[in-house]
Amino acid sequence: MIGSGTRALLFAPMGLLLAAFLMTVVGLVHSSAARGLAVYVELLGDPGIRTVLVRTVIIATITTAACAVLGYPLALFLSRSRNRNLWLILVISPWLVSIVVRTFGWMVLLGSRGLVNTTLQAVGATPSPIRILFTPTAVVLGLTHVFLPFMVIAILSSLLQLDRRLEEASRILGATRWQTFRAVTLPLSVPGLIGGCSLVLLMATGAIVTPLLLGGLRDRMLGTQIYTEVFQVFNFERASAMAVILLATALILVIPLRLVEGRMRRRLGAAR
Repeated sequence: MIGSGTRALLFAPMGLLLAAFLMTVVGLVHSSAARGLAVYVELLGDPGIRTVLVRTVIIATITTAACAVLGYPLALFLSRSRNRNLWLILVISPWLVSIVVRTFGWMVLLGSRGLVNTTLQAVGATPSPIRILFTPTAVVLGLTHVFLPFMVIAILSSLLQLDRRLEEASRILGATRWQTFRAVTLPLSVPGLIGGCSLVLLMATGAIVTPLLLGGLRDRMLGTQIYTEVFQVFNFERASAMAVILLATALILVIPLRLVEGRMRRRLGAAR
């Protein structure tokens, strides 16, 4: 049995982390509360800010979907591979490089004289360089590259907990590989998939560095706009209000995913 003192000691770091998070949120709300709700009405009534907010949601959603589509097969391969640890090191190796360096790498690849445009012109796909850099497409590519390992690890952890005997039983009963995957593997790994989607969606919504370098000032996301308000305009009240809106938007996007995950867990628990 764990004593009350030991239990309190174990939960102390979690409590401190939660307190720091709440203090940050309270600080943001307090910083933007000087004019009450007027600053929020002003921001949400600004067509430019609404455009940035919609763009943020769209880019974050597309990035999450891309990470899920690419990450699930990769996680499934890792869960079946005998050299799992080696492949896993390769998957997480981008974390050893600064996000700024990785993003600059994408700038080199997607530039007018980069590898992508050079290849397209060499094969005759386009007579002149096409504009890829400083577009939402470039931002999605960069964010997908940055956040894909998070999705893979989340799904992989769920797949490794899956009882392989269930798949074997399905095959014995005459199901094909595809039928086994659709009826057994995928449903049982949904919690990991949704967890990965929630994590990527939150991080993509608040991303700053990659959208700033790959999207430029034309296709801004809300995180980039907050950066501009703080470090260029020095309008901290407006930046705090934007941060609260960003936090609320991220929660609105993630809550449905968490509800679906809870429902799936209850169904799986009832099935067992």
